[in-house]
Amino acid sequence: KGTALLGIRFVLAKSFERIHRSNLVGMGVVPLEFLGGDDAESLGITGKESFTITIPDNSPPGYTGVSVRIESGEKSGLEFKVKLRLDTEPELQFFKNGGVMPFVMRQLAQSA
Repeated sequence: KGTALLGIRFVLAKSFERIHRSNLVGMGVVPLEFLGGDDAESLGITGKESFTITIPDNSPPGYTGVSVRIESGEKSGLEFKVKLRLDTEPELQFFKNGGVMPFVMRQLAQSA
């Protein structure tokens, strides 16, 4: 919960251990993965930047066309594509609902 409570909405990495990716999804944090040979170093990303992430509404699991635009810092204006590491339909639903708990609460409210 700490990650989401700090206002973090996505994590961009070269790869994810299964359990860490799954934990992010459960908290409503979107795991994104660099494509090809890209990484923070090759793109000059320091971690102090602000980003705009564009995920189309109809993105399938594992979509590789997520657009990332750097909005601040030396690399402002740089755009690149990343992979959406929501790997299943249920994970997409968790994301759309803000995580597992909000998803479950909505399901319970609808069935009451």
